[in-house]
Amino acid sequence: MNEMTDIRRRRKSSLPKGRQLDDAALLEVQQALGDRPRNRDLLIEFLHLIQDRNGCLPATHLRALAEEMRLSQAEVYEVASFYDHFDVVREGEELPPPLTIRVCDSLSCMLSGAENLIAGLEQEHEPTLVRIVRAPCMGRCASAPAARIGDREVDNATPDDLVAMAASGEFDVATPEYVSLHAYLEHGGYQVLDRARAGELDADTLIDTLGNAGLKGLGGAGFPAGKKWGFVRSYDGPRLMTINGDEGEPGTFKDRHYLERDPHRMFEGALVAAHAVEAERIYLYMRDEYPAVLEILRNEIAALEAASIIDTGFIELRRGAGAYICGEESAMIESIEGKRGLPRHRPPYIAEVGLFGRPTLNHNVETLWWIRDIVENGPEWFAEQGKPGHPGVRSWSVSGRVREPGVKLAPAGVTVRELIDDYCGGMAEGHAFKAYLPGGASGGILPASMDDIALDFGDTLFKHGAFVGSHAVVILSDQDNIKDVVINLIDFFAHESCGQCTPCRGGTEKMATLLRKPGKLDEETIRDLEQVMRDASICGLGQAAPNPVNHLLTHFREDL
Repeated sequence: MNEMTDIRRRRKSSLPKGRQLDDAALLEVQQALGDRPRNRDLLIEFLHLIQDRNGCLPATHLRALAEEMRLSQAEVYEVASFYDHFDVVREGEELPPPLTIRVCDSLSCMLSGAENLIAGLEQEHEPTLVRIVRAPCMGRCASAPAARIGDREVDNATPDDLVAMAASGEFDVATPEYVSLHAYLEHGGYQVLDRARAGELDADTLIDTLGNAGLKGLGGAGFPAGKKWGFVRSYDGPRLMTINGDEGEPGTFKDRHYLERDPHRMFEGALVAAHAVEAERIYLYMRDEYPAVLEILRNEIAALEAASIIDTGFIELRRGAGAYICGEESAMIESIEGKRGLPRHRPPYIAEVGLFGRPTLNHNVETLWWIRDIVENGPEWFAEQGKPGHPGVRSWSVSGRVREPGVKLAPAGVTVRELIDDYCGGMAEGHAFKAYLPGGASGGILPASMDDIALDFGDTLFKHGAFVGSHAVVILSDQDNIKDVVINLIDFFAHESCGQCTPCRGGTEKMATLLRKPGKLDEETIRDLEQVMRDASICGLGQAAPNPVNHLLTHFREDL
């Protein structure tokens, strides 16, 4: 008896420890990955492929993926669990329902009734069959509330619409009409690129042109585009380029607007920029919340390759997985490398040590979109469209309590009053102007009494504790409680914090708790916490998250 027990014990101890490899799961993973190279930087792409095939990421398949890529299980799991759009299912857990309806609950959708939409859906659907998920901004703020079933995006969503769509089974992506490569070439497209490749427009000429135009980075930072090219060129190659299409700032939708209408204008700007800095490849990082844009980009990259305008693989499309922090350029680069999107410590800056350790030029979609027009029309054409002292024209994402929300082309330096009255048809019926966000969730909240401030980068807003950022302007009215608005924004920051640094991770959660505490606000603690977050957070998320709280206490005490 003792001998048999000893044999069993030895046999059990000879088995490998940890989660065992499932042969069927390994086969499914291999089929999903196909003949793609098992490169480490493709980990997030492979997680997408497995989830697209299975509807989730079972633990058996994560184990199989680790085996296939020769990675530790911990490394695969920490990446998969970092991103919101990956549904990791552990052993013993039930699989998610076959259908998921994502409803945006960011500020513009909240103002348009997202909470009622979510409540209506929860009453209509059986939880075991349909899952209702709160989702961050989908870039459809002008037609809020927004929702998504599968890859089908729904504007002005109502419970009845979504119930009917769920019953129909029509969840595939629907792409809008847009300017294809053929149509773009018919209207003079890629002539600027041809001139650059022929040597007619050298790098110095292009840099001077952008500098004289006053073109800045329009993703939020506002750094001069021409100077950025010069910095990247100053470092020894080989060099790379990235395009940041992760416009996750609540209230921002201008990049989606342009890519769903005229994507090749962005592509041409990107190819001119890559040529100028001699980048060997372009990595285009696009947020997963934009399925129609992703479909358009896939089709048009293939068209560019077929037309021999680019070599096969020169533009590599990478799909985000639901992480606002990846809008920060170094976090985006970490994500492209197949890692968690954690911001890097700087210096060095990515112009020197960027993607895969190479000097990297990074641009926002709209910045690239303007390059062709600036070169064709001259730098003065662009610069003179701005207000005095504010060169350039801007694409303003305007949503909230206005009669005609949408992307509005208006001068740099425009005021919010001009945006409302001259570009948006005034306030919505029954609403009186009360406050506005000049630059999305992180740009702060200013009262209507400050409606004459020039909206632009620099000191015009900074001296008021605000900034224009990605040019997302959300209009609030007398029917909105600013404390409720601020809680919505802080909840967003708390959810989207990458968790790398305590001041941001713990600070956003603590701030949300303090704002919800019944009775009089503990303003002393809030102010202390605000200062710690600004001083000690690694990146702009934690540094800017207290902005709306500061303005609540400064300008809207009647709403406390």
